[in-house]
Amino acid sequence: MLPAMSMAQAALEAARGYLRTHPEELGRAVRNAFGLRLGVPLVALRWLGRQAEKSGKVSDLKIDSVPPGLRASASLDLMGTPLRASAVVYIDRIVFNEDELTVAVRLEEVDLRLNGDAETPVAALIKSGALDLSKPGTLVGYMPKRSPVIAEARDNRIVLDLMRDPKIGKNPLVRSAVAVLTSFVTLKNVEADEHHLDIGFRALPVGVRGAARSVRSHVVLPSIGRFLPGMR
Repeated sequence: MLPAMSMAQAALEAARGYLRTHPEELGRAVRNAFGLRLGVPLVALRWLGRQAEKSGKVSDLKIDSVPPGLRASASLDLMGTPLRASAVVYIDRIVFNEDELTVAVRLEEVDLRLNGDAETPVAALIKSGALDLSKPGTLVGYMPKRSPVIAEARDNRIVLDLMRDPKIGKNPLVRSAVAVLTSFVTLKNVEADEHHLDIGFRALPVGVRGAARSVRSHVVLPSIGRFLPGMR
């Protein structure tokens, strides 16, 4: 609990410091609120990156804007092989509703280089040029034990559907909560400009009647069904 609290306090202090030096962010936040958008400063993502570096799993993590995407690069160790990896990440499509929680990711300018000397199978593949980094999705598609949330992986696209995770898709309570929440507000898009990552939302994507039907189907009727047996 203490580490989590310490990180929250550090994040709060970092946010306060940023707002003191960038008061214009408050006005931008208000304008975004009216437009159903959330703007995350890239400096906030870089701060999170520095926290991730403390785990020791990655180092020298860099995040840069390539509108409408982001370029991420980091040094890491993969199966005993020191690597420097980078890619430009674009979010092409987002569909959040009661049936799917899909995010389509497109990777461009993928680069994977040895960050030192190593004699491992991974190093041999990189040195030989056998890895086709222009099609990272295809490489992921051939992974023997890939995550169930990967709905599609081909060429330079990877489609993730969180609903395929058994903890979400096969949990009736979670699915009902997702259905109700996404009937009122859902994710629309994620795009970067020079200094922010903007997350857009859409209100009432199925209309007022659709939201009412969702509440009736997933909240009202199940509640009545639970209480009626006890009232007999």
